[in-house]
Parts: sequence; structure tokens; C-alpha cells
Amino acid sequence: MNRSNSGANLPTLRSHNAALVLDLLRVAGERGISRLELAARTGLTPQAVSKITARLRAEGLAAEAGHRASTGGKPRTVLRLVPDAGHAVGLHLDRDGLTVVLVDLAGAVAARSTAPLDFGAPADEVLRAAATAVAAVRGGSVRPVLGVGAAVPGPLDHRAGVLHRVTGFPQWDGYRLGDALSARTGLPVVIDKDTNAAALGLALQSQEPGDFAYLHLGTGLGAGLVLGGAVHRGVRTGAGEFGHQTVQLDGVRCSCGGRGCIEALCLAAVARGDVAEAARVLGTGAANLVGLLDIDRVVLGGRTVAADPEAYVRGVRAVLDERARRDGIGGVPVPVVAAGGGDRPVAEGAAQLVLAPLFGRTGGNARESAPERAGAGAEDSAGSTVDPAGLAGPPGPVAG
Repeated sequence: MNRSNSGANLPTLRSHNAALVLDLLRVAGERGISRLELAARTGLTPQAVSKITARLRAEGLAAEAGHRASTGGKPRTVLRLVPDAGHAVGLHLDRDGLTVVLVDLAGAVAARSTAPLDFGAPADEVLRAAATAVAAVRGGSVRPVLGVGAAVPGPLDHRAGVLHRVTGFPQWDGYRLGDALSARTGLPVVIDKDTNAAALGLALQSQEPGDFAYLHLGTGLGAGLVLGGAVHRGVRTGAGEFGHQTVQLDGVRCSCGGRGCIEALCLAAVARGDVAEAARVLGTGAANLVGLLDIDRVVLGGRTVAADPEAYVRGVRAVLDERARRDGIGGVPVPVVAAGGGDRPVAEGAAQLVLAPLFGRTGGNARESAPERAGAGAEDSAGSTVDPAGLAGPPGPVAG
């Protein structure tokens, strides 16, 4: 993640074990959670939890949420997260428009705006539009903003904040978008592919365990993969280039330079108004993905899907059901659902590129209630840091 001295400085969030506690406060919501419950669910000692929660309260990140009856002794004090203690900006730069949101620590959207954008314009124009949108969504507020998560078409290197040859826009190849946006906004910036951002946001919201693929059909076609409880980007950060699998040799020319790509076939069907064919093509790609990864479910999103979600879900499901019958693998078809909200999950997921690592999250589901990890019951280690890029797995307590 690119950093700037203008970003909010919350020292407590540097602590690995504080991230464990903070995440449980986030999941508990307004109902809150007691210190004894926090100790039981993290494996930390009650003394370590008291130390961490005292600091969280002192910095305004946690507050009392009342009392809960005890089985013996005095009632337990319940703590909750203070959502307004921090915010993140989520920025979605699409090929023809931008969406920007301001999200609090609990994931609620405090402000949102959209505007047209020509991603093929000179970089300075695109950056000016992005910085203006970020400033507008922040308004004149003094609310602390931790940083900007920017979701853009791939391929790209999210670790270095560098774009590669974005399909249809090769002029961006090698451009250090993260650094440039940070300089323009005065905030730390982390970038990722639009599909990865959406997958991260959806995974954090989901109550369903297991691996899934998020397929985004809008101005292009891509995938975000959540495997083993984390967003899967690959060694070269190129995972999810779903739209450029060849499904028709010597087929129509694709903007990537290849032929017969599923993106080209799907968008061609959309252009001529053949939703059933577009869904069938999308289903063919989804079936290939299910066959390769044996994922638990497929989630469809993007503005094109949002225009007729039932048709796309029905068409993709039909192809997957047929593949399940043909392969005979358990005879149980993979569920297909629509994410809803059109492109909204991308911008909101982009904000989670900043927020999720602060809670020790990488895109997985809720942790086990009583983790049995090395170091459980140890005191808080203030020198331990939460991985800023969200690449590590869910953390366990750190020995101090």
C-alpha cells in the first residue's frame, strides 16, 4: 500500500491481536460483545483483552454498549465498535465512468457519487477526475479517512500499485497509479482489480462459508476468486482474467488481441440484444471454472447482469446443471446467485481494500469461535503489524 503522512494515524491498528479484537467488535455490531466473550473467541487471556480494549476505547474505536446479565457476579460490560472512528474511500474507475463511496469502519456507506469517465483519456485527466471525486465525497468533513482503495480493470500489480496492459487501453502499461493517486489525494492508496475488490467486499458480507467465484459482466468480463478464505490473486497477480479464456478457436476478434474470447462472444451477444446467448456463453465459462476449481458457488454481478439478473442466473445455472448431470460428480449443481446492485459492489469492495486488513481480514468468512492456534492466550504484541495488502491468512494471537 502506498502511504502518505496525511493519512489518519491510529496506532492501535498496528497490533495484530488488536485486529482480532476489533474484528469481533465489528461482527458483533450494535449488540456488542463482552470482554469474556472476546477472550474466549480469540484465545487471548482476559488480561490481554482488557489491555487491548482499554486502548481501543482511549482512541475512540470502541465504546460501551450497555451491560449483559452474568451467570454469577456483577453484570458484564458490553463493548461495541465505533463506526465513525475511521473511514475509507472506495473508488471504481471503469472504462466509461467512475463511482466513489465513503465507507465507515462497519462497512456502511456514508456518501456516494458517480460521474462519467473516459479511461482512454490522458492519465492526467483521469487522475484529476478521480481526485476531484474523492474530495467531493469527503466534503468538508473532519472525519478521519484511512486511505483510498481504487478498483480498476486489469491486469495489474496490486502490490506495487502498477497497471499492466489494461485490455483495450495498453497506454496504461507500467503506469504507477497508486503513487499518482496518493500524490493527488494526499492519502494512502491501494489498488486492485475491480473484480477482486468486489469479491473481497462480498466475502466479508457473506454468511456462507466456502470458495466462490464472482463473475462481473459490465464494460468487460472478469472474475474475482475467493479460495481458501482469501482473495486469490496468483503469484503474478494475474488470476481472474476470466474473460480472455478462448472458447471458440478462430472466433471473433477480442479487444485483447485474441480470438474467440468469452468476453468478446458475451459482449457481442449483449450488443445484439440476445440475453439468452450471452448467459449461455457466460455459463460455459463458469462451468469451465467450476470444473477446474470445484468451487462452492457462482456469484454474478455488473451492470449488464443487473439489467436482467433472472435471465443471467437462469442461463448460467442451466449450463452448470447440465455439466453436473454429465459429469455425475455427486449430482449436486453449483448454486448461482446475482450479487445485486450493479457495479455498486466494486466501489464498496474497493473501500474494503483499505479497511479489511485493519481487521486482519483477507476476504474470508467469520473466524472459528474458539481458535486453537499457536500462541493462544498470549499477551498483546504491540510491535506486530497487520499485513497492509491483505495477503496473509486470518491472524491468530501473537506471542509477546
